[in-house]
Amino acid sequence: ENSSANMPITKRRCSLAAVSLVIALSSTLSKTATGFAYAPNFITKIIEQSTGIAPVGLLDVTGGSGSLAVTDADADITTSSESSPSFVGPITTRFPPEPNGYLHLGHAKAVSFNFAVARAFSAGKGRCHMRLDDTNPTKEDEEYVKSILEDVRWIQRGCPPFDVDDAVDDVELSEEDRGPWYGPVRKTSDYFSLIYDAAIHLIERGEAFVDELTAEEMREYRGTLTEVGKESPWRNRNIEENLELFRGMRNGDYPEGKYVLRAKIDMSSPNLNMRDPVIYRIKHESHQATGDEWCIYPMYDFSHPIADAAEGVTHSLCTLEFEDHRPLYDWVAERVFDAGLVDRLPRQIEFSRLNLKYTVLSKRKLIKLVEDKHVTGWDDPRMPTLSGIRRRGVPPAAIRLFCERMGISKSDSNIDFSIMEDCTREVMDDASPRAFAILEPLKVTITNWEDGKLEDFAVPRHPKRAELGDRTVPFGKTVYIERGDFFDLEGPEGIANSGRLPKGFKRFLPDGKVRLKYAYVISCNEIIRDPETNEPVELLCTYYPETRAGNTPEGEARVKGIIQWVEASSGTRCKVMQYDRLFKTEEPGKESGDFLDDINEESLTILHNVILEPSVGADAVTIIDKLSNNPGSEVEKIYHSSLAYQFERSGYFALDSSSNVDDLVFNRVVTLRDTWDAGSATQPKKDENIHINHDKEGKQTQQKQKNKNTGGNAPVLEDARRVALRAGTILEAGPHPEANSLILCKLDCGDVNEAGEPEEPRTVVAGLAGKIPFDELVNRKVVCITNLKPARMRGIESTAMLLAASDGQEGDDEVVQLLDVPDSVPNGELLSFENMKPCEPDAILKSKGALKVWDRVKAQLRVNDEGEATYQNDGTVRKIMTSAGPVRVTSLKNCTIG
Repeated sequence: ENSSANMPITKRRCSLAAVSLVIALSSTLSKTATGFAYAPNFITKIIEQSTGIAPVGLLDVTGGSGSLAVTDADADITTSSESSPSFVGPITTRFPPEPNGYLHLGHAKAVSFNFAVARAFSAGKGRCHMRLDDTNPTKEDEEYVKSILEDVRWIQRGCPPFDVDDAVDDVELSEEDRGPWYGPVRKTSDYFSLIYDAAIHLIERGEAFVDELTAEEMREYRGTLTEVGKESPWRNRNIEENLELFRGMRNGDYPEGKYVLRAKIDMSSPNLNMRDPVIYRIKHESHQATGDEWCIYPMYDFSHPIADAAEGVTHSLCTLEFEDHRPLYDWVAERVFDAGLVDRLPRQIEFSRLNLKYTVLSKRKLIKLVEDKHVTGWDDPRMPTLSGIRRRGVPPAAIRLFCERMGISKSDSNIDFSIMEDCTREVMDDASPRAFAILEPLKVTITNWEDGKLEDFAVPRHPKRAELGDRTVPFGKTVYIERGDFFDLEGPEGIANSGRLPKGFKRFLPDGKVRLKYAYVISCNEIIRDPETNEPVELLCTYYPETRAGNTPEGEARVKGIIQWVEASSGTRCKVMQYDRLFKTEEPGKESGDFLDDINEESLTILHNVILEPSVGADAVTIIDKLSNNPGSEVEKIYHSSLAYQFERSGYFALDSSSNVDDLVFNRVVTLRDTWDAGSATQPKKDENIHINHDKEGKQTQQKQKNKNTGGNAPVLEDARRVALRAGTILEAGPHPEANSLILCKLDCGDVNEAGEPEEPRTVVAGLAGKIPFDELVNRKVVCITNLKPARMRGIESTAMLLAASDGQEGDDEVVQLLDVPDSVPNGELLSFENMKPCEPDAILKSKGALKVWDRVKAQLRVNDEGEATYQNDGTVRKIMTSAGPVRVTSLKNCTIG
């Protein structure tokens, strides 16, 4: 690292309600956005230690006891800060994409973190710049510039702006320059003259030379990781000749490829990047910003540190692939600083990039998907591009939450896409109004209802947000219900199920009753069938007036089944695009060798005859009209997908940009709960019984009931299979307020309610105080037990237990390590034991006899000599397994688990 980082020098149409709804939702997302926070990480600790400025707004994992020390693992990157001179701010980060493509989820991590770090250091006047690294005119285009700026504005929507307190920066910005970043949009091309001067300076110092080796010869001379390179025969040109040739390159005297300018460093360096790298090349092409002013362009490794220094970037945060480039970054920065061309030295710090399962982020592969028409374009809602994700309807706050949940580290990991989906559900559950939508309609005629009569019901838009108001849902003689909410015991599906009712089915049956949510109880009197398929096409029913709005008459049994519905004459027809994951394997192409072989052919299902309650249609038309007349400024641009709903019991859906007032299209953003099974791209998880209904066209709908332990003559389960060992993520960690030996954690165990919606995290009280630093706990994927009886520990109820290994020492000498689960494993996954049947845990181990089950199992848990968690019983050793491999500990071996 550079020993003088950051050193300055002294010389330096429709109802107003629909529009109000979108405004209210935007406000919610803004509040949600500021409710998330990164945990302290090695980068925030480095910045704090090197500047003396403490971050604010991070997750509180210190318990108020002060700042956390940088760990030994970070020592290599913090050494320089210890000898740095006193810091002078402002603390400045930047997001510098090259305008040669569309941003995707990988870029989202960099955007989110760079902006978040700047905000965390508000005490140091933290700010984040937006810079376009436009040094390669061959691949760059104004279309990409506009797309990148739009994406960054969108992903940061709802976040607080940076304060502008410098008179020189407090100027009126053009519409194009306005955004969540600090100041105007910056471009590397703004500094072309300065970068050129820096190259001249290096030549004059004898530290750069004009070379005329061909690209092939240059690769040959460069050497390998095991062989040193050879010096170019042109390396020792005299300074005057180098200056003359370089100025000729600048003047356009030579063709492309004739000459390059190389830094003169060390051809024997073990770091290939330091073996006389090329820093300038000739390109006779017009630049999208500077036109034909230049015909030579700097290489990224040369322009990057100079642009950082020129605009006052103090901390250049980038991904790990640039770690080996850091020595060159420092080499360039130090020389332009010493020459007085810049007045401070920026510091480069690397973090791991985002890798996602079930998708590809390679630009080459994304281009292949588009060009071969596997998708409809760069904004196809199945694409990982930010434009595609935005069109699908994922809120920007969900992306930021995802990035924050993943945290920041220097270790590469392959993240399961389900975590992104969980974050989307969490944000949309709070923000999205509810609505009735019938995806596969079945006609219901109320025979005792008056013809032509409509009755309105005032229904809350959101069960927890009164400020969103009510919507009006009309009820009449004809309504539609979901085909899957009626089980036809007398038809084909009943015959296929041997005339038995599916286990757990509580909705509508022939001769049965069901409640239409918010309205009346109805009963089925007659089924009108298709003469060819014998499938039901209409139900003739009776309604019960005394059951209006949830009322159950005295003396009558409550009807358990409740289903959604839409009145026929007022409902709005639309098309629904049901999107799923674009790939059916975790790592596309890993096994087949061609990622295209792993495309999920059923990643899109189109439903053409969906019926929406009228309020949704009215809201949609209002937004479409507003977009036609006034789409908003670049900063506050309105998108079709801003209008999003939870279609009750179906999932979260958003208005598609292809919609018009006569043809509405909604995209499924995400299902209500995770139903993905890695073994099958289109089937629910394996622990579910499936009953399949066939409609007239042969489409399949699935009804699922969770397996439960059977009684009667079922065999007695082994103890280990009765304990619910699950994967979970620690979201927060801190000290117990009443006990110094205890800690308090918030743990996401993947719990969902009966509607499949995520529940609140569990509270865990653990005796780990002083054993594991809090910053090592947050965002950690661990093993937890979720079916022990809740226990109150010093006034706080603990609803789960963390599993950890111990070396058996006493007191402060004891070493404790949590059982680690691969990051790709989804929260809530039920773990298993190697070569043992799947676990069937008790609902809760609450009886005295059941409590002993855990004691017996715990006594047989050990870490083996490979650092793997095992269950040892009757002389058989079985590893504790996840879907991504065995459970392990960091370094302990041959020790107990408890």
